[in-house]
Amino acid sequence: AACELGALMGLKVIACASSDEKIEFAKQHGAELGLNYATEDLKEGLKRITAGEGANIIFDPVGGKYAEAALRAIAWEGRFLVIGFAAGDIPKMPLNLALLKGCDIRGVFWGAWVKKNPAKNRANLEKLVQWAAEGKISSHVDRTFPLAQTAEALKVLGGRQAMGKVILKP
Repeated sequence: AACELGALMGLKVIACASSDEKIEFAKQHGAELGLNYATEDLKEGLKRITAGEGANIIFDPVGGKYAEAALRAIAWEGRFLVIGFAAGDIPKMPLNLALLKGCDIRGVFWGAWVKKNPAKNRANLEKLVQWAAEGKISSHVDRTFPLAQTAEALKVLGGRQAMGKVILKP
C-alpha cells in the first residue's frame, strides 16, 4: 500500500525492487516509475531518474545492503524513513551522509506512535478505511497457507517470493 499512499498524497513514486515483475506489481499499485537494483546501481539509477536531484523521500522497509546506496541518492534536505529490516540485517551507515545531504533520518515505529498519538492514529485509520472503501488503496494477498504449512510460508517470505501479504489460516 506504500506506493498507493504515496500516489494519493501527490508524490511521484519510484519503486525500487529486485525484479521487473516486482516493479510491474508496484506500478499496478501506484508507482509511476521503477528501478531494478539487480540490473542497475541503486544510487546511480535514482540519480538518473531524478535528473541528478535525488529522491525527496526514501521509504525503506528492507534495510540491508541497499540502505546506504539509497541514502546516498537522497535529495538535499530529503527524508529517509526507516520502516524495518526485512532483509534481516540492520545496516551500518556513515552518519556524515546526513550532514552532507542536510537530510533527516527518521525511524517509523508504528506501535510506539499509536500509543503516543491515539487521536491522530484514529484519524489516520478512518482515512485509510475510507480510501479502502473507495478502492483507492488495497491489500494484495499473494498466498494463503494453512497454519500447518507455516514453515513453507516462511520460506516464501525469506526467499523474497511474495508480492503482497502472505496469510496463515488456522
